[in-house]
Amino acid sequence: MAEAMMKRNTKIHETKVDRVFNVVVYVLIALLLLLFIYPIWFVLMASFSDPQYVNAGALLIYPRGFTTMGYKMVFSDDRIWTGYLNTIFYAGVGTVLATMVQVMAGYALSRKDLPGRSIFMLLFVFTMYFSGGLIPFYLVVKELNLVNTRFLMIVTGLASVYNIIIVRSFFASSMPVELYEAASIDGCTNQRYFFSIVLPLSKAIIAVIALYCLVAQWNSYFNAMIFLSDRSKYPLQLFLREILLAAQTYSDPSAVQGDAVAAAQMEIMGEVIKYGVIVVSTLPVIIIYPFLQKYFVQGVMIGSIKG
Repeated sequence: MAEAMMKRNTKIHETKVDRVFNVVVYVLIALLLLLFIYPIWFVLMASFSDPQYVNAGALLIYPRGFTTMGYKMVFSDDRIWTGYLNTIFYAGVGTVLATMVQVMAGYALSRKDLPGRSIFMLLFVFTMYFSGGLIPFYLVVKELNLVNTRFLMIVTGLASVYNIIIVRSFFASSMPVELYEAASIDGCTNQRYFFSIVLPLSKAIIAVIALYCLVAQWNSYFNAMIFLSDRSKYPLQLFLREILLAAQTYSDPSAVQGDAVAAAQMEIMGEVIKYGVIVVSTLPVIIIYPFLQKYFVQGVMIGSIKG
């Protein structure tokens, strides 16, 4: 009975101010969630709707004039499947290698016993603010014989100074020096300490960096546009760009002279293709995110709590 009374007494009673504050916070969070989610939902619904309803502002929550014309036209194009295969390869291999490079670099820079640690950090940060420019970059890629190669699409995304700094901060604040000293006393080498102790304790930051690298690789198109001439190596984003440009031509009434019916039909085709392309290009990453969400939430809290 005394135990039950103690439990009752330890319950925190909220004041009216606390309850009002909580309600305001929940309302604001709900509004922000709606603000962020609705554009994605609108694009998804618009991709299944008749463009006439979309242009008239009659589409709010559910599709109007249900149609799959946009997806049929997008997926009937063989370029989409070629682009998907290339992007899956670039994103898959690139994410694995980039995560490895950035995690190892961040760990090395977090070690206070690394010779020249401050100089390396200064050089890394310097590249965030200053670069040689596009022409020197092209000349370097050309001298390395990487122009028009698949390897180029992977190697150019291996290092991200921003991600390396995040990893460095994680290891500096989450891996106590005493843990390394205890492992060293037991005869653990640097390599074994990193792979057997550090990596298993770093799932959160690895998931965050992997997600960042995946999104960057999936959305990458500029390097491909500059350096790739072989269309069989094009990523999905380049083919989607071509489809969107074609869709703009469809939606231009001046493209069809003197035929109002054909012009209206082409405008409808351009609209449904546009929304279909947006969904096709973003849906895979959106599907993957829930599987990494738990670790992502842990990772973004890096450095917020000291103890």
